Amino acid sequence: MDVFDDLLHGVRGQGAVFGRSVLWPPWALRFADGADLTLCAPLRGEGWIVPGGGARARRVRLGETAIVRGPDPFVFTDDPDRAGTPVREAAPVGGGDAPPAAPAELSGSTVLLVASYRVPEPVRRRLVRALPPALVVPDEHDCSALAPYLEAQIGAPRPGRQIVLDRLLDWLLVCTLRDWFDLPEARPPAWYRALTDDAVGPALRAMHAAPARTWTTADLAAEAGVSRTTFAKRFRELMGEPPAGYLTEWRMDLAAGLLAEPGVTVAAVARRVGYADPFGFSAAFKRVRGVSPSAYRAALAGAADERRETPVG
Repeated sequence: MDVFDDLLHGVRGQGAVFGRSVLWPPWALRFADGADLTLCAPLRGEGWIVPGGGARARRVRLGETAIVRGPDPFVFTDDPDRAGTPVREAAPVGGGDAPPAAPAELSGSTVLLVASYRVPEPVRRRLVRALPPALVVPDEHDCSALAPYLEAQIGAPRPGRQIVLDRLLDWLLVCTLRDWFDLPEARPPAWYRALTDDAVGPALRAMHAAPARTWTTADLAAEAGVSRTTFAKRFRELMGEPPAGYLTEWRMDLAAGLLAEPGVTVAAVARRVGYADPFGFSAAFKRVRGVSPSAYRAALAGAADERRETPVG
């Protein structure tokens, strides 16, 4: 398992909001659900994504796939100049509540597929922050041939329809992110570039496969089949930090995700990320995150309560 696998293997379709919008001009949809990532794929026609915060509008054509970085609202419209006028709030249908679309319902000039994802803390820190406000992957990418099949699935009231769509969206999200990072205009995070390095890539995979192991620089150099000196120098060149610093940061990212799980004790989290002593773990967590594990967990609970009480819009 590499870093990309590790980050995205838990981002599943059942955590997505699936919706399809059939649109006739003039139209403009405003998305304000606060998602971390929103996948947009026109199954027919095209449109413009207008992100919040003054970022430039991006055109999305048939066969292309776009991802919008949250949580700021954005607008999908047939005319980017219309984004500032009153628009309709998008209301994607969640999970299995999505009714099958009859063929006549898919006859609009634009048919838009949308999936909104809330992702765990490690994904936000290590992947989402590396993305622009909106990205578009061109139609020659690996996923461009999926649109006709998705449209057929939306219109087919067959058993398991929603789970098929959810899993297809998982695949589409991962492929779109991977294809984006391979484009010249992308600025992938250091770990993504380092995965293809003969010395650093094997070490990163080893750390992510067994984060709780007591890794030494010599152990990691052996995984890569290079000398300790060569490995340490190359790791710092590509990653901007020593291996021990990277491993500690990754362990704290994992710990942050585990602390969000109900009923998991700080001692249990410590053991799962390689600390026999919960006090040593708490000290490391506070050094990296600036707050103790208990304070971090309390802040998560407060943020969750606030989301439940805040109306979307």
